[in-house]
Amino acid sequence: RRIADFQEVLGEPTVALAKLRELCFSGIPFDGGLRCLCWKILLNYLPLEKALWSSLLKKQRDLYSQFLKEMIIQPGIAKANLGASREDVTLEDHPLNPNPDSRWNTYFKDNEVLLQIDKDVRRLYPDMAFFQRPTEYPCLLILDPQNEFETLRKRVEQTTLKSQTVARNRSGVTNVSSPLKTPPNSLSEYEVLPNGCEAHWEVVERILFIYAKLNPGIAYVQGMNEIVGPLYYTFATDPNSEWKEHAEADTFFCFTNLMAEIRDNFIKSLDDSQCGITYKMEKVYSTLKEKDVELYLKLQEQNIKPQFFAFRWLTLLLSQEFLLPDVIRIWDSLFADDKRFDFLLLVCCAMLTLIRDQLLEGDFTLNMRLLQDYPISDVHLILKKAKELQDSK
Repeated sequence: RRIADFQEVLGEPTVALAKLRELCFSGIPFDGGLRCLCWKILLNYLPLEKALWSSLLKKQRDLYSQFLKEMIIQPGIAKANLGASREDVTLEDHPLNPNPDSRWNTYFKDNEVLLQIDKDVRRLYPDMAFFQRPTEYPCLLILDPQNEFETLRKRVEQTTLKSQTVARNRSGVTNVSSPLKTPPNSLSEYEVLPNGCEAHWEVVERILFIYAKLNPGIAYVQGMNEIVGPLYYTFATDPNSEWKEHAEADTFFCFTNLMAEIRDNFIKSLDDSQCGITYKMEKVYSTLKEKDVELYLKLQEQNIKPQFFAFRWLTLLLSQEFLLPDVIRIWDSLFADDKRFDFLLLVCCAMLTLIRDQLLEGDFTLNMRLLQDYPISDVHLILKKAKELQDSK
């Protein structure tokens, strides 16, 4: 019946957004690629008029190919036509050129960002084999054996040989990695795929690298990999192969739209502004104070600040607190929320109130452990509680 309800709303020439939001809020069935389609509408990638879909998708996917050509293939072209372009590059530009506009300078700067992205995407959801597996739709533009373009993976291998990894972390922040997800000991544990294949994590790496190049103001911040992962996974497992084939481009634009809404959480200089993460963390506590003053006072008394746990919950949209299928279910409700991420604050509050008895009994150390490694895995219970909090306003 639920599937029929979705099909009815999506079958109209113009999708009724309010109805769709209401349906999606209670969870979207995976069947028939419904979730992939609904997310694309909820993230403002697809317009409500269905007649516009095919032309818009063609335009966006062509644009993404253009980005690939300019940002991934361009630097590798010199290698492809070594004879012709070598002298030109050295005449006007060389690796030691101090000019900030030098192409080499940009290349080295990009490599710093790329190394950080590479480190993060290789460890995406280590408890699942999906990201290590080869994609059915490798990027032919780049893997075409005729061209010998430099893939990002090769670029990382070459750069890593030349310099030790540049580790850059956002200072003063509680650990962004969760005890739930232990990365494998070393990269050598990953099997190397044969030529002409690429793993899903490499596709994610490309999406993040292009995003960083197109958004130099924010570039790449650790944690963005956790936002793009569930989006890409959802689109790349779409049962409809016509959509699945374009998972990379579609993920890129949906990720860009989602980041436009939450990017302020990643910009350190905005932390204390009204749109920054500190304000949102305080809001979790002020909401808790309204709903459960006893628990609020207990956390205050133990000096458990929201940044100790809510920073990660809010910034990463809970993607590190639960297993991937559960994260995806939570995101159905978050994306369907018309006030956007107001509902996320209520979900965080619900998570606190559901373990209130343990928190009221526990000391600082015990409570920190509970909050950093959240004990309840039933997300339906959490969402139900959050909905109750919302309705009791």
